[in-house]
Amino acid sequence: MTAIIIFLILAALLITGMPVSIALGLTVFTFLFGFTDIPLDSIALKLFTGIEKFEIMAIPFFILAGNFLTHGGVARRMIRFATSLVGHWHGGMALASVLACALFAAISGSSPATVMAVGSIMVPAMVKMGYPREFAVAPVATAGGLGILIPPSIVMVMYSVATSGMIVTGPDGESIAAASIGEMFIAGVVPGLILAAMLGVTTYWRARRNNYPRLPRASLRERWNAFRESIWGLMLIVIIMGGIYGGIFTPTEAAGVSAVYAFFIAVFVYKDIRLRDVPRVLLSSAAMSAMLLYIITNAVMFAFILTSEQIPQAMSAWIVDLGLGWVGFLLVVNILLLLVGMVMEPSAIVLIMAPILFPVAAKLGIDPVHFGIMMVVNMEIGLCTPPVGLNLYVGSAISRLGLTAMSVAVVPWLITALVFLALITYVPAITMALPNLLGF
Repeated sequence: MTAIIIFLILAALLITGMPVSIALGLTVFTFLFGFTDIPLDSIALKLFTGIEKFEIMAIPFFILAGNFLTHGGVARRMIRFATSLVGHWHGGMALASVLACALFAAISGSSPATVMAVGSIMVPAMVKMGYPREFAVAPVATAGGLGILIPPSIVMVMYSVATSGMIVTGPDGESIAAASIGEMFIAGVVPGLILAAMLGVTTYWRARRNNYPRLPRASLRERWNAFRESIWGLMLIVIIMGGIYGGIFTPTEAAGVSAVYAFFIAVFVYKDIRLRDVPRVLLSSAAMSAMLLYIITNAVMFAFILTSEQIPQAMSAWIVDLGLGWVGFLLVVNILLLLVGMVMEPSAIVLIMAPILFPVAAKLGIDPVHFGIMMVVNMEIGLCTPPVGLNLYVGSAISRLGLTAMSVAVVPWLITALVFLALITYVPAITMALPNLLGF
């Protein structure tokens, strides 16, 4: 009954169109004043301790690095490199868009930023070359979702933050700790590459069937020149992943290093950003960081209320008693997350749902890392589904298509992503292969 009251209050506030962060905060205070005896002092303490975690510092740094790279011409050079590799295939420019999204995702951590960086260059170029507008934008809008699946990923950081410190009981009574940011990052590599390949196959199949234009085959010299121009951006992948798993720095420190490196190559190497433009990039990054940190603060309070009322434990016992098993549970979770993903922003969903679902998953013997990657894939699909899919809105702005036309255009790629979700859900070896190989 307590859980029903809390979620009814939250649903009623969200229906009014209230921002998620404010709705979370008002839900907490409404429940505090009307239905519980929890002292307000403990909530005030949570407001500060909720964002005091060292891992949370990674979020503003990754956002800052992504903004420097988005404005610094890195995407343009990666697109040229991708086009030189696959531009001569059927639908070559669309295939290059998918590959460029995968490359840019490995340095940005954000899906909408990936769609904007790649799409603003590639979509007009493809339309000019003779591609239908719908086909030009659809691969970019869906492949842009790789921004939260291929590390570094802000949503993966959110999942780790939302579940950090939680020690839950496994099916045999053993203690199971939450997944770290490092574990999530390394687990996202193989699924990200597989999804990029699947989206590429869908793009190639549709382009070949409709005989869409191709570019002339690039020479080895042209490919080498394109690679040489993009090497500074690609090096950031090596710095982040190599630094973390080489034991040189933590994921949070890697975020700080990536921000400094992105500033250096954007301002002093590529020189696409002037020093007088840096304050504007800093301000836009600060605004986005403040928004996410405000959501985190209210989500932490929301999770505190749920925990104090023993709601995750009660739900865990209830679901286990239903006898669904891990197969049925994951099916229900996927349906729930896909539905919620249509109307809410990914970071907010992860911060609300992860503390509730994670104990249940652990009780059923589901690995925290596998469950986290499954949640991220659901969020990725949610970014491409109406009515509030952020990638659809960005793609609509770039292509000047209406939201309805955008929603129809992405259907083949969305079906591909759903097939991938089923694969990643029920074949955990895909997610766990690299972490197990590296001894996590």
